[in-house]
Amino acid sequence: MKKIAVLGSTGSIGTNTLEVAAHLGYEVSVLAAHSNIDLLETQAKQLRPKCIAVFDKDKGRELQRRLPDMNVVFGLEGLIEAATLPEVDFVVSAIVGAAGIVPTLKAIEAGKTIGLANKEVLIAAGELVMGAAKKQGVQILPIDSEHSAIFQCLQGECPTTVKRLILTASGGPFWSHSKERLQTITREEALNHPTWKMGKKITIDSSTLMNKGLEVIEAKFLFHTPIEKIDVVIHPQSIVHSFVEYVDGSLISQMGVHDMRVPIQYALTYPERKKGIAPCFDFQRWSKLEFFTPDLEKFPCLRLAYEAAKVGGTLPCFMNGANEALVDQFLAGKIGWIEIGQKLETLMEAHKAYPQESLEALLEVDKEARNLATTL
Repeated sequence: MKKIAVLGSTGSIGTNTLEVAAHLGYEVSVLAAHSNIDLLETQAKQLRPKCIAVFDKDKGRELQRRLPDMNVVFGLEGLIEAATLPEVDFVVSAIVGAAGIVPTLKAIEAGKTIGLANKEVLIAAGELVMGAAKKQGVQILPIDSEHSAIFQCLQGECPTTVKRLILTASGGPFWSHSKERLQTITREEALNHPTWKMGKKITIDSSTLMNKGLEVIEAKFLFHTPIEKIDVVIHPQSIVHSFVEYVDGSLISQMGVHDMRVPIQYALTYPERKKGIAPCFDFQRWSKLEFFTPDLEKFPCLRLAYEAAKVGGTLPCFMNGANEALVDQFLAGKIGWIEIGQKLETLMEAHKAYPQESLEALLEVDKEARNLATTL
């Protein structure tokens, strides 16, 4: 029986993973979350895992008091312990933000197979993480629907025959808005995604197209593809999850209902396919599929992500940290939606990138970016 650790078990990816694991009959040996101990407590009582980790130390101590008969650990050290538990075979990395970088890297160093749903792991530390995975012979299997789609489209194909990877983007709620309308976006509007039900941070990133920019950088590392061969198209229906175009002109896509349980299960069962729990595709409901070119002038975050990928080194890490801080400020009502991209560009122009040398140095870059973003 496969034994899994779910880092980020209280988020949307985490809860869907627990549902898929139950369907497949896999044992959940580890539950880990940032701070939602109410849901974590419910999950722990139901699944009785070997280890429960909470990133927030105060919340972790509170959960320890609530569950005195269970192994509750907390802080970054607790996440590392949970991610490297000897009996675990497969680690689902779904903790949002930079908090997921260290435990994921430690899980790789411990030889665990990784189901990657945390974009920041590769955005901030892609060179280090992929280097560690290669050294340890560890598979990193994508869980994001777009990267899972590309991964599936590449199966059985020769990498040298790939002409380009094409990531599809829902476009969020504002892709067709005018420049003038984008000046007045509210918090409530930005959190109202037309297709996916996600956490606040990723929903805002989707509205600015930064989410797609992060996926471009992630695809560069996951599929060892030059940034010049990775494109983005707006696809409001979110039925085609991504394409791979080959040198002979063939365009292969992976399609399906927008249900995250599908890519989660593919990662958990790879290289096999097993009966899933998603509904059958309804061709009458989805009889029209549209594709548009993203406007990089209206959505500068996507352009900035491409620039960060081209420069490389510490710039993607800096961009990611600054963006997270700016999104937090927007959600707190301190800056406007349009200012996320504007301030991010100013910050990135001032950062002098250098090669990724160590995880400690990257964490300092991340910290610097957040501090600068909150004072700009």
